[in-house]
Amino acid sequence: MSESQQDLEPRTPAKRGGGDPATRGRTTIADGVVEKIAGLAARDVVGVHAMGSGLARTLGAVRDKVPGSGRSATATRGVKAEVGEVQTALDLEIVVDYGVAIADVARSVRENVIAAVERMTGLEVVEVNIAVSDVKLPDEADDDDEGESRLQ
Repeated sequence: MSESQQDLEPRTPAKRGGGDPATRGRTTIADGVVEKIAGLAARDVVGVHAMGSGLARTLGAVRDKVPGSGRSATATRGVKAEVGEVQTALDLEIVVDYGVAIADVARSVRENVIAAVERMTGLEVVEVNIAVSDVKLPDEADDDDEGESRLQ
């Protein structure tokens, strides 16, 4: 082929950036994002009365009364996440309703939290540790309700 023929043939445009656009750059997910997702997923499980220890719930009720504090503290109460580049591990502290099978509630919480976090973030959940800090008895007043009546 002569040089003049080579110049006439269409050239394929050079790709810029190279590779799949989805792989260009890095996505980071903050611990707080995973904590919110996990906290909301855990609260959706029947038998979970509240998240966090009694003290954390009481302080949270007071904090919720402060204007401008937002609801993010409530969503993450009782949840601690350690987030890496591709994996995450979670520690949850829950209060269960009296009469429920704690092992079944814990299993359901794990399943729900893992499904929600993995679906929404793409991170692999390597473990979900659950600490049951209290049992809510039917005749007990909620800590949040007590906090509200004391503040008014």
